[in-house]
Amino acid sequence: MKQISAKQSRILDFLRQFLEEKGYPPSIRDIVNGCKISSTSVVEYNLRILEREGYIRRDPEVSRGIELSARNRAVVRVPVIGYIAAGEPIPVPNADTWSALEGAEFLELTQELTRGKEEVYALKVKGTSMVDALINDGDLVLMQHVQTAENGEMVAAWLKREKEATLKRFYLEPGRIRLQPANEEMKPIYADPEDVEIQGKVIGVIRKLV
Repeated sequence: MKQISAKQSRILDFLRQFLEEKGYPPSIRDIVNGCKISSTSVVEYNLRILEREGYIRRDPEVSRGIELSARNRAVVRVPVIGYIAAGEPIPVPNADTWSALEGAEFLELTQELTRGKEEVYALKVKGTSMVDALINDGDLVLMQHVQTAENGEMVAAWLKREKEATLKRFYLEPGRIRLQPANEEMKPIYADPEDVEIQGKVIGVIRKLV
């Protein structure tokens, strides 16, 4: 697929939203009104480009015969916002700043990888403390931005006192939180619950190809 214009991107976004809300495709007039485009001929011109580049399919024999291509329908843009340590903690953007995405790198992923979740972002892994969970140095972890976790879930935990973050399995124990590595050679991190802030939980891994 080639890069498309701002107007074509706006039409594509309108198509997605219309299909999600209505369950059927918009008419040409719907697109004119929804995208504030001057005429139906301008819409037709841009739809032909979107069809030619593989973003949509059209059936001229069917009223409202516009549908998103299978590939385009599944694509989700996910920001890569920094690094997370799977070893000793290192600083990463905190929960208040991860959505400041100006200049961020983006991944285009299928909805299967993001599991239909919202507020998904990616972190680059440094370190090897999660190797037994098949997360290695250089991999990308897909994170859902949440502030709570269940025991055993892999999380990005912000250690407030140290102003550092780490990727570990989360366990709430009497009077403390245990952040457990998945590497027999490394020891867990123990912290006061008030010192730990959950920034997100792992929902997927994209492995570095050697």
